[in-house]
Amino acid sequence: MSNWYIFQNNTQIGPIPAEQLSSMGVTPQTMVWRDGMSTWLPAMQIPELRHLFVNADGEFTTPPPMPGEPLSNPYGQQYNTGYISTSGKDKTAAGILAILLGGLGIQYFYLGKTGAGFLTIILTFCSCGIWQILTLVQGILMLTMSQEEFDRKYVYSNTTLPLF
Repeated sequence: MSNWYIFQNNTQIGPIPAEQLSSMGVTPQTMVWRDGMSTWLPAMQIPELRHLFVNADGEFTTPPPMPGEPLSNPYGQQYNTGYISTSGKDKTAAGILAILLGGLGIQYFYLGKTGAGFLTIILTFCSCGIWQILTLVQGILMLTMSQEEFDRKYVYSNTTLPLF
């Protein structure tokens, strides 16, 4: 059995043995990861975890997704394959903050990366504002990437100063 990591309440929890996942309050939308996976995924998209949400008759044992989220049938096929962001951080808001106030590191404070925010302020002052050009480019890139890529690169990353 492999150990899993889950992301709940803006906190990474783990390692957790697979048999303990059901007691951790994992829902179909809970983001999970383990060794060998390239990215975090909702638990319902992992075939070996589907048993946590489907009973012996193939019916869901958890409430259906909230409106606007993809619907899944008991066989694991999604009618709408859109990514469900559980981070609560919007790439558009972060991108606009990076474009308008990037030199002050506001986008990092919004993402909860205070160290990166303070470091950005110092770099902006030490470079006489040139660093702000990089944050402008960063804001444009944030606006053009998918929410899934944004979450992986800026929200769930352990990097101190995720720039590009």
